[in-house]
Amino acid sequence: MTVEAANVQDAIYSLNKAFLLNFPIDAARQIETLPVEETAEMIEDQPIHVIVRVFEKLTPGSADGLLMELPDAVAGQLLAALDPGQSAVLLSRFDETRRNHFLNITNKSVAAELKTLLEYPENTAGRLMSTGIIAFNENITVKEAISQIKRQKMESLHHLFLLNDDMQLHGQVDIQRIALAEGQEKLSSLSTPIIAYVHTLDPKEDVIAKLEKHHVDTIPVVDLDHRLVGVIEGQGLIDAVREDMAASMQTMVGASKDERALSSSLFAVRKRLPWLQINLLTAFLAAAVVGLFEDTIAKYTALAILLPIAAGQSGNAGAQALAVTMRGLTLREITMRHWFGVMRKEFGTGLLNGLGIAVTCSAGIYVWSRSVGLALVMALAMVISMTIAGVAGALVPILLKRFGLDPAQSSSIVLTTVTDIAGFMSFLGIATLLSGMLDAG
Repeated sequence: MTVEAANVQDAIYSLNKAFLLNFPIDAARQIETLPVEETAEMIEDQPIHVIVRVFEKLTPGSADGLLMELPDAVAGQLLAALDPGQSAVLLSRFDETRRNHFLNITNKSVAAELKTLLEYPENTAGRLMSTGIIAFNENITVKEAISQIKRQKMESLHHLFLLNDDMQLHGQVDIQRIALAEGQEKLSSLSTPIIAYVHTLDPKEDVIAKLEKHHVDTIPVVDLDHRLVGVIEGQGLIDAVREDMAASMQTMVGASKDERALSSSLFAVRKRLPWLQINLLTAFLAAAVVGLFEDTIAKYTALAILLPIAAGQSGNAGAQALAVTMRGLTLREITMRHWFGVMRKEFGTGLLNGLGIAVTCSAGIYVWSRSVGLALVMALAMVISMTIAGVAGALVPILLKRFGLDPAQSSSIVLTTVTDIAGFMSFLGIATLLSGMLDAG
């Protein structure tokens, strides 16, 4: 290379450095329009602090592709020099193999910090999200956006997330509006506000609640600095709801969330047996209630035949109230401060259902026994026990949550005890009080 050519190269290098350092936002927008191979060659020899200035302003997709094209030595230094949160967000968009590669080429202490930032707790939005995202700066034109869409070969694209110059989530635009707009229009003029978003550490229940509330098919996930980290697709949310419902169904009957259909028998026994033992103790309580009325049952044997009806109907009423209340707690439709409203609603529901069942049940018993007294006893027992069961189904999960217990884990067992006792006590107690109307035998 001649001296003159070397001087030209030095001048180009200095001009690039000055542009990248002093106008990082403009430089980032220009880089996003160029093939990543050319950009990598242009900046790889620049000082790391200069590359960092530009990288901080690159949108997802462009930053990912450029990082992969940089030499390992430069990429490792860049990840160490960037803000740890930004580096973690950047790495989260790669698959595990490529992510581990980048962690291995950077400083060990930095890699350890990034690994910690990349691990999201169970049942949080960070665990549900997909990190394969593409976002555009809101100040680019429609023509530039279409060019980037074609270059990055995006498929199944319905809308784009827009970022401001600080790389914070700022809006979204439908792909249809881009297709119909003029080429020189800026994306910001076509954008609409984000109606729902979640943070990486938001619990699964909050994500599900926002899906229900806003009826959206995609929810963006942001970090504490409001930088876009990922998205949760509608199908992912549906899977989360399904998993949550399945786990709740298992725990409500004393089975572990960890147990699967093909788990070993010993594992299942370890998880189920303690709750079965507790259930046995509660069954003894219900049996003790029946024992209090032993003389009444011995004298009026028809009562023994009808006992399962009394307990079964109250159990079903309580289970319905429990299911509705559990759903409300899970989706954050209600909190503990709503206990009175929920109880009042279930009291009215239980009372009206009890009256309806009482009419049908007492009519059937009268046809069977020809005993007005027995039909009246069952009718009163149905109204009382189903009302108590409805109130218990509403209050049990709320009270368990109030005392720091998992309502899904033990609500069913506690409720079964309450409804059995309510059913037996009301039926046999009323029978004892109205024994003069019953026929012995």
